[in-house]
Amino acid sequence: MKIPRVPHSWLLTPRQAVAVQREMASSVSQVKSPGVLRFVAGLDAAFSSDGCWCLSAVVLWDALERQLVEQHTARCRLRFPYIPGLLSFREVPALLAALRQLRPTPDLLMCDGQGLAHPRRFGIACHVGVICELPAVGCAKSRLIGEHDQPASKRGSRAPLLDRGEVIGTVLRTQNGAKPVYVSSGHKIDLPTAQEIVLACATKYRLPEPTRLADRLVAAAKRASTVPVEPSGRE
Repeated sequence: MKIPRVPHSWLLTPRQAVAVQREMASSVSQVKSPGVLRFVAGLDAAFSSDGCWCLSAVVLWDALERQLVEQHTARCRLRFPYIPGLLSFREVPALLAALRQLRPTPDLLMCDGQGLAHPRRFGIACHVGVICELPAVGCAKSRLIGEHDQPASKRGSRAPLLDRGEVIGTVLRTQNGAKPVYVSSGHKIDLPTAQEIVLACATKYRLPEPTRLADRLVAAAKRASTVPVEPSGRE
């Protein structure tokens, strides 16, 4: 997969990173791109316990045939400190390194993290989506910001995630009685479409298959690596 040139340096101060987020947030589109979103690239990452590396995984999932197509791992040296709200500056370089190994270009990127459900409306799904110029969805296991009611316990039930009166995502129940996930648009997709894609990909488990399998892949890579790693935070 060919990735466009990244429009900023990765060697930034936290203040510069915030400015990049605010500038790039203006490029985020919440309008669904035309075409079928069949091939979904699930992305996940972890950090080494020595604080030196980010390990990443990408899984290409065929949402029509419900099967794995391709998978890869990568790692990059960390150059940015851990700061809540700026996690993408630690993870995205490694995620891009994994994506470059894909043979086909996916129709959609699905990140284990936030999209618009972020203080500056620029979570990791927005960051990856804008750089790659592809539709992207954030599907997080926990809330970063916002308030919501609990959705009903039945699969497919949902509740809006609100921040200061603005709908920034959806709290979605993907399986009967399971904890909900937090879905938000990343780029080139509207929220209703993002919800339906996540639900369609959650075939058996709470997490949709693309990010669930990416999580398993990065966990296996951690066990096989000589570099000890620990799970990343999520945003």
